[in-house]
Amino acid sequence: MEKVLFKSEEKKQTSEVASILRTVADKIESGRITLSHGQDEVQLTIPGSVTLELKVEEETKPGRDKLKKSLEIELEWYEGDEGKPVSGEVKIG
Repeated sequence: MEKVLFKSEEKKQTSEVASILRTVADKIESGRITLSHGQDEVQLTIPGSVTLELKVEEETKPGRDKLKKSLEIELEWYEGDEGKPVSGEVKIG
């Protein structure tokens, strides 16, 4: 069963998004991150090894002539599980 602990969705300038992602990256590396928006807040402890999923999707909605694209970045881990990194490399350029 899945339970949403925190969700935020806002339109931002790409420079703002880049700044937020840099901050998130620093917090992930430190092993602790707190996300808050209004009254909602969640604190996470990030282990030294996580599963990284990168996904790009495109979607055409009926009645619209614009193609919608999305880039999803997802980290997954089990609480208390350090896991071992898996070899392989995604290149971003």
